[in-house]
Amino acid sequence: MDIYILDLLVIGLLLLTVTLGSGWIGRLPLSYALIYMVVGIVLSPYGFNLIRARPDTVFLERLTEMVVLISLFSCGLKMNRPLKRWAWNSTIRLIGFLMPMSIFAIAAIGHFFLKLEWGVGILLGAILAPTDPVLASEVQLNNPQDQDELRFGLTSEGGLNDALAFPFVYFGLHWLEDDNWQNWFGRWVAVDLVWAIAAGLLVGIGVAKGVCWLEQHFAKRLAVDELMEDFVGLSTILIAYSVAEIVRGYGFLAVFVAGVVMYNQCLSDERSASRLNFMERLEKLTEIGTILLLGSLLRVEPILKFAVPGLLIAGSLLFVIRPLGAWVSTMGSPVHPATRWLFGWFGIRGVGSLYYLAYALSQGLQDEAGELIAWVTIITVAISVTLHGVTSTPLMRWYEHYIGGRNPIEKELPD
Repeated sequence: MDIYILDLLVIGLLLLTVTLGSGWIGRLPLSYALIYMVVGIVLSPYGFNLIRARPDTVFLERLTEMVVLISLFSCGLKMNRPLKRWAWNSTIRLIGFLMPMSIFAIAAIGHFFLKLEWGVGILLGAILAPTDPVLASEVQLNNPQDQDELRFGLTSEGGLNDALAFPFVYFGLHWLEDDNWQNWFGRWVAVDLVWAIAAGLLVGIGVAKGVCWLEQHFAKRLAVDELMEDFVGLSTILIAYSVAEIVRGYGFLAVFVAGVVMYNQCLSDERSASRLNFMERLEKLTEIGTILLLGSLLRVEPILKFAVPGLLIAGSLLFVIRPLGAWVSTMGSPVHPATRWLFGWFGIRGVGSLYYLAYALSQGLQDEAGELIAWVTIITVAISVTLHGVTSTPLMRWYEHYIGGRNPIEKELPD
């Protein structure tokens, strides 16, 4: 029998199971991502051997790119805070302090323990720095009316650090091309740091405002088909991303900003909820395919070969760097101490790291360093999906019962 038909059958049964059993699954200490990864392993050559594909780097890059784009726009549509510094205090701390600290801590471990050059170590840190906006749905904002500080901080962090890790990825890639950093450091600051971030912000704002103006203009003349209206969000993603990339800006940043602008300035509550629901459905579908593929790609021999560096990096990142970094970054913040520790634990790694890995491989990362970084990343993501998948439900239940609603920042928010 055709393997393709059997794959379709299994995916159909998986979709039916997780849909009809969602109420039961929601009460278990399991995330959907963990279930998908286990099923991917079962379908791999170590199980029923139904997923035999070994996707090339370009395919993996494009697949993960699209998943992240949909998730970033979804995150943007949930940003229910005014665009003022006090409202984004946790986000600024997690992005401005924790992310660079994490990158350089990983780079230091890579340099001193794994004997990587500093530039390659920074590249590894940048690949693993982004927290995942795709797999962290259990700990992110449920809807735009949710004012919880922990959920807001994790959602906004996931939306921004998938874009703002890019300068460090480019730093590592430039180092691979030329280890004399004085030759390219000025260009990196001007183009990859200043211009690309500014361009991403401006494109995101401009595209969102332009799409909203067109929507309102055409709505006055002729009503848009309700079944087609949700595709406006998808078109915004594609336009913002492509325009930003054309002008050498960060497309991920443009898409997230477009979602923020669209929610805050363009949409009614009803239309915002409809657009967000559509995006989240797309996100769930793409997540299934990506994590199934991840599970099917796991191989015993390379995992054992790189087990020591993989466990060293994953253990340091998940149990030391992220928790301590989050605590230091939120010193002086008015949020509850338990919230600060949970900021540290819920640094879920996933599709964003897989995208950066695929991108780096396509841009010249290869040989022994490339193989090491690839399997260290895959091992870290697999461990993160497992640990966070098991702990997210019970920890969030505990948080919502004992801590939720006790974050002082929420008192400053407008009704």
